[in-house]
Amino acid sequence: MADFLVWASAFVVLMTALGLVRVARGPGRAERLMAAQLLGTGAIGALLLLAVATGESAVVDVALTLALLSAFAAIAFVKSALRQDAEGGEGER
Repeated sequence: MADFLVWASAFVVLMTALGLVRVARGPGRAERLMAAQLLGTGAIGALLLLAVATGESAVVDVALTLALLSAFAAIAFVKSALRQDAEGGEGER
């Protein structure tokens, strides 16, 4: 079962990488935000699968910390985009 979970984790990482390539090629800020969220979510899923496969409870703590940081990064990105819009910044590129 542990081997299956490790392979499933590798599959999640591969699909996240493929998704990042597609989303990061987009022209706007929304695509960059989606890329950051996809990276965080994929990493959290892979870490949780590895935690179950190895039995290490510390990996769950790392995944939860990454989830918290990912949420704060999304909030910071949105606040930055709103500030740029209010200042008449670069707009949607």
